[in-house]
Amino acid sequence: MSILRSVILNIRTGIKQVLPAQPCVLCGRMSHAGLWCAACDSALPYLEAAHCPTCALPAPAGEVCGQCLKHPPLFGRTTAVFGYAFPLDKLIQAMKYGEQIALAYAFAEKLAHRIDKNSLPDCIIPMPLHPAKLRERGFNQSQLLAAKIARELGLELLPDACRRVRDTPPQSALPWKERKKNVRDAFCCDADFTGKRVALVDDVLTTGASLNALAEAVQKCGAVEISAWVVARTLPHNR
Repeated sequence: MSILRSVILNIRTGIKQVLPAQPCVLCGRMSHAGLWCAACDSALPYLEAAHCPTCALPAPAGEVCGQCLKHPPLFGRTTAVFGYAFPLDKLIQAMKYGEQIALAYAFAEKLAHRIDKNSLPDCIIPMPLHPAKLRERGFNQSQLLAAKIARELGLELLPDACRRVRDTPPQSALPWKERKKNVRDAFCCDADFTGKRVALVDDVLTTGASLNALAEAVQKCGAVEISAWVVARTLPHNR
C-alpha cells in the first residue's frame, strides 16, 4: 500500500471516530461506521463467490453460465454487490417502499467501490419509472443510486435519456415466465448513443427482463457495450 493511500485511509478512520454515532438500522446498536454497524455489515450477504460475469449467477469457476451461453442478455456484464437475501432484502424494501432514501446513498457507495475502474463506461442511465409510478412513490430509487455513483466515479449521468412509456405491473408481482412479456417495448430512448459504452443502474436483478428491455432500447440508439450495475442479485435459492 502506498504512503498516500495509507494516509487517506487513516484520515477516513479518524473522521469516522469523531463523527456522532447513530443507531444501526439493523441491530439498533450505536454505529460509527454508517447506517449499519461493522458487525451487521460483516453479516450482510455480499456476493463474493465465483459467479457468471454476464448475469452474476453462481458459476463454479467464474465462467459464463449455460443460460447466458444459450440466451445471452443484451447487457454483457453485471456488477452486483449483494445476494438478495435477508437482511439486505429488508433494507432494499425499506429504501423503495419506506422512503428510507439515505439507504440509496449507502448502497451506491458500496456499488461504486465494486465497479472496475479500469473499464468505466461513457455514461450511466438509471432504470426509469413510469410517470404514474414516480408520482405515487415520489422518487426513483435507481436515479438516486445512479446520481451518487456518477459523482463517486466522475461519470456522465443521463437521467432523462430513456423513458418508461408503459405503466406495467410490478415485475415482483408476476410469475417468472410473464416478466419478459410484461416489459416488452416498455422503454423508449431519445439520446444518440452511437459508439458509446453505457451502464444501466437498478436496485435488484432477478430475471433480468427489465434490464434487458432497457438495454434493447439503448442498443437501438447505437450503444456498443452495455453493462448492468445493481445493488443485489436474486440467487436461485431465493427465487
